[in-house]
Amino acid sequence: MSKPFLGVGVGFPLSLDTEGLDTEGDFQLAAYEESVRQSILIILGTAKGERVMRPDFGCGIYDLVFEPNSSATAGKVSQAIQEALLFFEPRIDVLDVQIESPSNQEREKMLVDIEYQVRATNNVFNLVYPFYLEGSAG
Repeated sequence: MSKPFLGVGVGFPLSLDTEGLDTEGDFQLAAYEESVRQSILIILGTAKGERVMRPDFGCGIYDLVFEPNSSATAGKVSQAIQEALLFFEPRIDVLDVQIESPSNQEREKMLVDIEYQVRATNNVFNLVYPFYLEGSAG
């Protein structure tokens, strides 16, 4: 089913299309819901101030890298992700953001479980994003 209203763009990470006969050597594209998913990953993977011409773009979670792995930090991470997606990805509604700390051996890692709905199609998706803390004393 064609959904041009969701957009088609160059895929992330940048790679060449090696499958198509006509398009061999062209950049691989991300279309529709995959374009939305990749956009979310780009927003989450970009620290505020990282882009020269768009210093406000990105997610504030990277300001929390040196925080302990605690429920307070999890709340801050959840809030920063919700704010960034609300502001930079208008094609979705964020339904839920859950933070899970896997185990004592991996105290420096939080798994961010994002449930979102694409507004144009009402399709619901889930994305798990690993967020790493430096030297967590959690």
